[in-house]
Amino acid sequence: MLEAIALLIVGLVLLVWSADKLVFGSAALARNMGISPLVIGMTILAMGSSAPEMMVSATAALDGKTDTAVGNVLGSNIANIALILGITALIKPLSISSAIVRRELPLMIAVTVLSGILLWDSHLGFYEGILLFALFGVFLFAMLQISKKEQQRGDAFLDEQESEIPQGVSNGKAGLWIVVGLILLPLAADMLVDNAVVIAKHFGMSDLVIGLTIIAVGTSLPELAASLAGALKGEDDMAVGNIIGSNVFNILAVMGLPGILNPSVLSEYAMGRDFWVMLAISLLLVVMALGKSRSINRIEGGILMICFVAYQSYLLMNMAA
Repeated sequence: MLEAIALLIVGLVLLVWSADKLVFGSAALARNMGISPLVIGMTILAMGSSAPEMMVSATAALDGKTDTAVGNVLGSNIANIALILGITALIKPLSISSAIVRRELPLMIAVTVLSGILLWDSHLGFYEGILLFALFGVFLFAMLQISKKEQQRGDAFLDEQESEIPQGVSNGKAGLWIVVGLILLPLAADMLVDNAVVIAKHFGMSDLVIGLTIIAVGTSLPELAASLAGALKGEDDMAVGNIIGSNVFNILAVMGLPGILNPSVLSEYAMGRDFWVMLAISLLLVVMALGKSRSINRIEGGILMICFVAYQSYLLMNMAA
């Protein structure tokens, strides 16, 4: 068991590190090729922090663990808001000035509701996966159009996002990091999933719960790092925008993958319990972010953290469900 835990930690570290290097190399190469910083920011950077979730969900689905893959999506979205924004707001209250971020919030709620409709019968099918991927393409196109309009007005989120794009990186170095990321990312995901299954069996945890807890929190570490770094640099819109974009990406792209790769009947708890927690936490974020102050203060950060601890405690007390 200790070996499985050690290998899971190693797999998690490699997963986060290789995803970061893949995004770094891809963004640098795209910049060198003359691709617009706006396009790089709204595609490569926006999706980069969710690369671990995508690779883990694909690996779990191919291993016949679709509950784990879906649990990873639901758990990651809950962790992104309740844990990551909770911690970030406790350290430094977050003000939201970007029109893009405010427009993304209703889209996040709409996508969250859509996931509930698709999971209502506790089955994730092939055509549902295709639908989610198609809507992801529509979402990217819509956000690019909105961003182009807001760019002319000097939106804070776009300015902060552009500052994160690597500069002065040679094509050779960028290509090297892309290759390293592409090689290590699937290997790390496979190591993480295999050892998570060993741990789950040892403690009697269901496939769904292992996805909602250990894997979900682990694969959310890039979002935690990005949000904390953004907040400490005064890039509050970046800190919040990364989370909103990641949650949309998780539902449309990451949840779409297991539907395509391994259409399956899911645990009834995914819809009956965890979806409603995800929806409630998402609505709570909207209330906080779009209130009069348009900010998330330390008290609200504390409330989010309490929600996360309570939810994880409940899951661990009902590990077989």
